Amino acid sequence: MTDSIYYDDRETMDPERREAGLFARLPAQIALAKAKAPALARLLAEVDAPAIRDRAALAALPVLRKSELTPLQAAEPPFGGLNTVAPGRLDHIFMSPGPIYDPQEAGTDPFRFARACWAAGFRPGDIVHNTLSYHFTPGGWMFDTGARTIGCAVIPAGGGNTDQQLAAIAQLKPTAFTGMPSFLKLLLERQEEAGQAPSIVKALVSGEALTQALRQDLDRRGVVVGQVYVTADLGQIAYEGPTSEGMVVDEDLIVEIVRPGTGDPVPEGEIGEVVVTTFNGTYPLIRFATGDLSAFMPGTSPCGRTGMRLRGWLGRANQTTKIRGMFVHPGQVAQALKAVGGISRARLVVTNPDGRDTLVLRCEVPQTDADGLAGRLADAFRTAANLRAEVELVNPGALPADGKVIEDARVFD
Repeated sequence: MTDSIYYDDRETMDPERREAGLFARLPAQIALAKAKAPALARLLAEVDAPAIRDRAALAALPVLRKSELTPLQAAEPPFGGLNTVAPGRLDHIFMSPGPIYDPQEAGTDPFRFARACWAAGFRPGDIVHNTLSYHFTPGGWMFDTGARTIGCAVIPAGGGNTDQQLAAIAQLKPTAFTGMPSFLKLLLERQEEAGQAPSIVKALVSGEALTQALRQDLDRRGVVVGQVYVTADLGQIAYEGPTSEGMVVDEDLIVEIVRPGTGDPVPEGEIGEVVVTTFNGTYPLIRFATGDLSAFMPGTSPCGRTGMRLRGWLGRANQTTKIRGMFVHPGQVAQALKAVGGISRARLVVTNPDGRDTLVLRCEVPQTDADGLAGRLADAFRTAANLRAEVELVNPGALPADGKVIEDARVFD
C-alpha cells in the first residue's frame, strides 16, 4: 500500500493480462475442488480441469445455484460437501437465513474487503464506525477485517441501539462509517438535531440500494460514499470508489453474467444473473449463481481501474429478495403462515420510501378470524426471516392470483 488512490498495481493492470492470470490459476482451483470437496467432485466429475483456460470453456461447466445450498447442506451438513477443510479448522462459521451456513477461511482479510475500504478513501489511522451485524451473519466481520487490514481502528457497533451509537460517535469521533446508507443518514440527522458536529467524512456502504437521492443527501452532509457488492458466500464481488462509474469486479474473482435459469453468458450490457468463480481454497465455489441481476458495462472506469465493471445490483433472478442485507425466501413466508395457521394466501410487499426498505405482509383472512392475528403473524415472520414486517389483513380474493409470494416494488433511481 502507498499513498496512491489504488490499493495495488493489479487495479490498473492491462485487462488482458489480468484475465490471462486468472485463467492460468483456474485449472488448479477446479482440481482442488474435485479432489477435496465431495459435492463439487460429483458436480464436476466429467470436467477436465487442465482444459478450462478461457471463458468459453468455463461457460460449458454446470452452474451451482445459491438456492441449492439449503437442501445440499441439510443432506450433507454443515456445508453440503462444498468445503475442502474440516469445520473445526475454520476461523468462523456463519448462519444466514435459509438457513445457509458459510465458512470463513483463515487469514487477515478473508473476504477481500481491504480493497473496497481503500477505494472508499479509508487510510491507516482512520477510526471506522462499523454498524453491520456481528451476530451469526458475516457482514460485520467483512467490513471489520478489511478496515483493520489497512490499519484502521474499528468500533464494532453492530446494528440498532441508535442512542448508544450516537454517544459513541460523539465521544470517539470516527472518521469513517461502514453499514447501510439509510442508517448513516439517520445517524447524521440525529447528530444535526442534537447540535453535534459530525466527524464522519467517508463511508463504505452495502446491504441496500444507494439511490442517487440518498447519495446526494450524504454528499451534502460532507460524506464521500463508496459502495461494495457482497454476498455471504463469496465476500466482496465488486466495489466502487468515489470517482468510479459502476462497480469494479474484484481482482481475485471470475464473474460472468448469464441468462437467468441457464448458464449461458449474455452479451455485454444485457441484464442477467451474476455467476462467480472464486479462488477461495476453503470454499472453492465454481460457477456459483448468486441469484442477483446485473450487467457488464463497456470500457473502463474513469477512476483508472481497468477491471470489468458491473452496473451494480439490479434485482433478483427469482423471488428470493435481499432486504436490509438479508435474503428473504418464499419459504420463510410460508413458514410464518404455517406457524399461525388458517391463512391460504399471502404476499410480502417490499418498498423503499425515502430509501429505506419497508416490508408489508398482506394476508387473506376472513375478518371474523382476524382477532389478534396480525400480531401473531408479525411475530412469526420475524422468527422465520429475522426481519420486522407490518401485517395487513385483507379479504379473501383481494390478492392477485399470479403465484407471487414476494413482490419487490422498490424503486431505484
